[in-house]
Amino acid sequence: MKRLFLWLGLGFALILYLLPVYVMVVNSFRDASNISLETIWQLPGKISIMGFSQAWSMLSPNLQNSLVMVIPAALLSSIIGALNGYVFSKWRFRGSEILFALLLFGFFIPYQAILLPLVRFLQWINLYGTLPGLVLTHVVYGISVTTLIFRNFYIHIPSSIVEAATVDGAGMIQAFWRVILPLSLPAFAVSLIFQFTNIWNDFLFGITVVPNPQAQPITIALNNLSGSFSVDWNVVMAGAILAALPTILIYIGLGKFFVRGLVSGAVKA
Repeated sequence: MKRLFLWLGLGFALILYLLPVYVMVVNSFRDASNISLETIWQLPGKISIMGFSQAWSMLSPNLQNSLVMVIPAALLSSIIGALNGYVFSKWRFRGSEILFALLLFGFFIPYQAILLPLVRFLQWINLYGTLPGLVLTHVVYGISVTTLIFRNFYIHIPSSIVEAATVDGAGMIQAFWRVILPLSLPAFAVSLIFQFTNIWNDFLFGITVVPNPQAQPITIALNNLSGSFSVDWNVVMAGAILAALPTILIYIGLGKFFVRGLVSGAVKA
């Protein structure tokens, strides 16, 4: 009986979770003139792809901006986090725990608290209003969590492996490159998925660092699809699907490695 109630509860939660997705998908294939409060739950009588066509024509430049931003930002922050995690787990030094705690403190600083100094710094280095400036912002802000992910993953790898490599003449970087890095795929999957999702869905940094609408990422452009007096809901729904598609593909492609990383210690304290 307990198992029955468990499955019923999970099924109810799944329905509640999928209801917004159902409304979004159904109305994205509907003509704008046929969308109302009475029809949003109904299947479209005639399938139309005009919403997707219009959304793509308006959002494709911003989709490209997001890809140009998120791919290098996720990769760079993961690589730096891997190096930091390796040092903090296998090459500890005096004060390393304090430095690690200070590094993690950056993860808890809210975005709003650093906006003004962030803008002034990017203006000083001539990166304000550019995608490279946004990439730099996300890389620096993501180092804390990626370091935590890799440090907790590497701490479960026996130190004897690194010691054996050093006995054979490998230095710190060589031991990382030849021994640790080949074992790091699950941790990289966790880090890349986490960073890709957070960076892709970011709104505040995108609208603050890049005020030019032509250079903004897709999350800001999707928000701008809503007009002041009227909204083409089929275009908005189709645009939301286009904006969510890259993260869905990332989870599908790296999902099995993500689970392996979770169970092997990548996010354990």
